Amino acid sequence: MTFRASAGFTSDWQHFGFTVADGVATVTFSRPDKLNALTFDSYADLRDLLAELPHRGDARVLVITGEGRGFCSGGDVQEIIGELQKMEPAQLLEFTRMTGAVVKAIRECPLPVIAAVNGIAAGAGSVIALASDFRLLARSAAFAFLFTKVGLAGADMGSAYLLPRLIGLGRATELLLLGDKIDSAKAESIGLATKVVDDLPAEAAALAHRLADGPALAYSTTKVLLTRELDMDLGSAIELEAITQALLMKSNDHAEFYAAWSEGRSPRWTGR
Repeated sequence: MTFRASAGFTSDWQHFGFTVADGVATVTFSRPDKLNALTFDSYADLRDLLAELPHRGDARVLVITGEGRGFCSGGDVQEIIGELQKMEPAQLLEFTRMTGAVVKAIRECPLPVIAAVNGIAAGAGSVIALASDFRLLARSAAFAFLFTKVGLAGADMGSAYLLPRLIGLGRATELLLLGDKIDSAKAESIGLATKVVDDLPAEAAALAHRLADGPALAYSTTKVLLTRELDMDLGSAIELEAITQALLMKSNDHAEFYAAWSEGRSPRWTGR
């Protein structure tokens, strides 16, 4: 609840599943009959949840996954694309800025974000996974940055910024221009997948609990610096890291490491 005034936390998220247990927050896209296609409301809810999550105090990591056979198939053709045809340019810009705000919020959220990709991640679903810090894929998972397939720019929601930084400009050009489906094996071979696994729920839970039970402040700070330093020159990055490291040397967790080392035991991290 640090630095929050009168605004309360949302108690019921209606457009996806949301739980918090043992420091792990989980968002589950819950329209399995439509491969978890997004609606206007689910976009807005995800943006708003990401703004609240760092202030709740009960979560140290976020897992995003899907119910059923799909992770997220992108925007619902009937409920979103059909409605967009009726909108004026100002309304369309309001919508595209909202979808981009979801990706910006994922990258700027100080909690590590794990995309547990259980099936197809297409369109906006592929960018949500791309924006996450870890992408664990079931063997049945696949990506499709299919924006050009529907006559739109392959650069959407920050994909043309993030994807080249992850897999290189050449591979990103191929994926964003052609929009072809790539399976989990290829995703892993080009660096788009962190890991392809046989038991996705167990692997995602193990990674989430490792992050939640570890030095959360160190993890959070590392993510923040990775995001901020993407467009810095080397000198600025080194100075930012020097200041940050000096501050963390006074953290409770760093002191706990030294105490644990001195006493020959494992550290008891508090995330502070």
